[in-house]
Amino acid sequence: MGRSRIEWVRNEDDSQGYTINPVKGLCPMACSYCYARKIYKRFKWNPEIRYDVQPLLDIEKIKKPSRIFVGSTMELFGEWVDAFWLDSIFKTVKAHPQHTFIFLTKQPWNLPDKFPPNCWVLVSVDGTDNAPLGRMLYTKFDRIQASVKGISFEPLLADPKLDYRDLEWVGISWVIIGQKTPPSKSTSPKMEWIDEIEDACRKAGIPFFEKFNLKELLNRTLVHTKQYPQIS
Repeated sequence: MGRSRIEWVRNEDDSQGYTINPVKGLCPMACSYCYARKIYKRFKWNPEIRYDVQPLLDIEKIKKPSRIFVGSTMELFGEWVDAFWLDSIFKTVKAHPQHTFIFLTKQPWNLPDKFPPNCWVLVSVDGTDNAPLGRMLYTKFDRIQASVKGISFEPLLADPKLDYRDLEWVGISWVIIGQKTPPSKSTSPKMEWIDEIEDACRKAGIPFFEKFNLKELLNRTLVHTKQYPQIS
């Protein structure tokens, strides 16, 4: 466990939140843009998928209510993750109601139907055939119960063809937008894609978070767009 380097994992006081990885190993999804796979190969880390309880125990060290991203290097809702491991993770989540636990998935069809009230659940959409908007939102994610349901358009590789009614229908309350890291002309999203997403968010009254790697592309400050969901 450590302070997260992911810019949207921040606490209410704007301090950096935390990242934990109770399931370790090389994610079988093998996305071409996965930074974790590059790290595993570079440092020759153990690729075996395994459960590590220590990151969950380390949560006791966090004294102030914080936001904690669970599984930054692994798809936790794939068939390779043992049901006992997930059960242990959610028992820990329930035992720490003062913290907010954030989950991000590319397999929303495998999500549990209902999350504890201190969970935010995000689905990753890149706009390509590998992660199309329709399949991600309308394959069970619209029926998931969670305090916050969001979409992470990162990396945004193709036009997601987003309509604000999609956001309202599924119950989305937060959106993140970013491009592939490191940025390059070959993978840079088009301005009309970003405009389309942000226009849909405004029409639906949903806050959106622009990642810093969009700054040069948008040629403007991003401070006012680093918005978080409002929890009722």
